Amino acid sequence: MGPEGYACKDPATVTSDDFVYTGYRFGEVRLCSGGVIPAHSHRTSEVLIVAKGTIIAGFIDTNNTAYYKKLEVSDVMMFPQAMLHFQVNVGKTPALAFVSLNGANPGLQITSSSLFEGNLPGEIAEQISLLSHQEVTRMKKLFGTT
Repeated sequence: MGPEGYACKDPATVTSDDFVYTGYRFGEVRLCSGGVIPAHSHRTSEVLIVAKGTIIAGFIDTNNTAYYKKLEVSDVMMFPQAMLHFQVNVGKTPALAFVSLNGANPGLQITSSSLFEGNLPGEIAEQISLLSHQEVTRMKKLFGTT
């Protein structure tokens, strides 16, 4: 038992393999000038680190409060688990960022795709999105569905 009350591995038996973990996912985000990663969520939290360019990144909490900020090179932003979040390149040059998600299978659900790209009937999309029939029809056409 360790000093914090947790079971600890005997230091005499520690190997390099004890420091290799596959429970995280890392990714690269490349955005052309004006490029957008639309509102989406994951079942894990996410950390974004800007390597090049200028990005506005943010999330919307369950009280519908938006937290967003213009991020420059070396800025870091964290997105809480399951919160809708987004990124927009607001610079005049391409942007590059790296993300880390704290789970082996973080999933990805893009909000607009979920509503308009799949097999959800237009009538239901209208009811749950509070959009008009014309707006839902336009969005479904944009996403290639009817």
